[in-house]
Amino acid sequence: QVQLVESGGGLVQAGGSRRLSCAASGRTYSDYTVGWFRQAPGKEREFVAALYWAGYSTRYADAVKGRFTISRDNAANTVYLQMNSLKPEDTAVYYCAGSSEKALSTIQTSYHAWGQGTQVTVAS
Repeated sequence: QVQLVESGGGLVQAGGSRRLSCAASGRTYSDYTVGWFRQAPGKEREFVAALYWAGYSTRYADAVKGRFTISRDNAANTVYLQMNSLKPEDTAVYYCAGSSEKALSTIQTSYHAWGQGTQVTVAS
């Protein structure tokens, strides 16, 4: 079973950048889809981005397309979410999640392993 740990959250000014990390332990990502989700106060958790480890393919929510980039480091068994041009509406707790599916799912129930979340606050 994989364990996921996010890091990199914090306070950032609007227009700034932040990089989140999702480190895996317990097993490698080799055949996983890794997704990022976020949950803003009073809102449901929503899909942000996903990466299929073996095939390099990626998928993004429309709200972050062109601003966020999901990537990986094989040696570190870590997935990153580079967030640029941040907006106050990006404020949320960000979660990474692992799925054995290959379909870059946007659906939370497709993911069976979740990290604890990391808070990102974008100040206007």
